[in-house]
This record gives sequence, C-alpha cells and structure tokens, in this order.
Amino acid sequence: MIAETVCSAVSAAGLGIAVVTAYRKRFLTAARLAAYSLVPIGLVMTGVVGWLADTALSPTAWAGFGVLGAAWLLFAGTRAVERRRAGADADRKAAGRAGRAERAGRDAVAPTASAPSLGGTARGTARPGARPSATPRAADAAEDFSDIEAILKKHGI
Repeated sequence: MIAETVCSAVSAAGLGIAVVTAYRKRFLTAARLAAYSLVPIGLVMTGVVGWLADTALSPTAWAGFGVLGAAWLLFAGTRAVERRRAGADADRKAAGRAGRAERAGRDAVAPTASAPSLGGTARGTARPGARPSATPRAADAAEDFSDIEAILKKHGI
C-alpha cells in the first residue's frame, strides 16, 4: 500500500515538473519528463509494484535469490577452471610441438635446402640476374641515406 502511494506521488510530481517545463517552451524535454513520470503509475496499475513489494519482504524470495547467486558462482567458477585447463593443455601441446620440431631440425636430411631463398643455389651458383656478391651493401645503404637526406633538406629539417 505504501509502495503504491509513493509511486503515485512520484508520478504526480514528475507530471507537475513536465507542465512547468512545457510552460517554458521546452516541449521535447517536457514530453520526455511526462513519459518518465508515467512509468511508476503504470507499474502500480499493472500490479508489478505490489508483486515486488511482496517479493522484497519474503524470506523465501531472498533464499531463492541466494540459490540463483550460488548457481551463477558455480557456473562462472567451472568456466574459469575450464579455460585455465584449456590454456595449460595448449601450452603443453605447443611445447611438445616445438621439441619435436627442434629434434627434426637437428636430424634434417638437407640442411641447406633453404639456400636458394638466400640468394644462391645448393651448388653455389648465383641466380640469373642477381647482383654479384662482390658489391658491398654499404654503398646501397649510403644511397638510401642520401635520398632521405634530400627529402629532409627539401622540407627544411
């Protein structure tokens, strides 16, 4: 009974504020205030407020909320343990794969198999169209820096 009275008073006060706001020619704000003010009285009329008041004062309802909280904690706890175990299993599998790859690398049949990608072939001949290995890379680096210096000078840096 008290909850219904409080909700009705809140609605009446909100509608009064909405009328004053509309008088000040702020119609959009007044309409929004009126909408918010009608919510408590609508809840009283549908019986939700009475149900909530009965629920809030019921020890059985509070015990039910406690049981729901315990269930949620169990779900969350088991999920966390499951994720932790999955991460540990993945780490162990990755470590096992790395160990197998390392052992396979030591026992490789053709250790120079990747030599063509480095610029030469397995026989030591250069690729066609490749630069001779006698030219130092320092000259290339100096040319790159001269381009950068020219750009910086152009911008006054």
